[in-house]
Amino acid sequence: MNSQSKKKYKILALSILLDAVGMIPFIDIVWAPISGYIMTRLYKGDKGKYAGIFAFIEEIIPGLDFIPSFTIMWFYVYVFKGKTEETIIDIDAD
Repeated sequence: MNSQSKKKYKILALSILLDAVGMIPFIDIVWAPISGYIMTRLYKGDKGKYAGIFAFIEEIIPGLDFIPSFTIMWFYVYVFKGKTEETIIDIDAD
């Protein structure tokens, strides 16, 4: 497995973790803007902006916490679109 592929799966693991954090009850008011910001940093361009807005709305509205917005975005970018250069942050910062 090459380093690009490893990085891709680390972002998947991070996405799952961030979606799990979003499911914690009663932190939506704090988590909503944070999740929107993180989404815009994970994915550049208009896709990241739209996903950030979606993540914010999904987190701020009660009852929508079950939607895994980070994981859905990962699948959109890496599986359906087949991109590897979409990430902005370097999660391998050693």
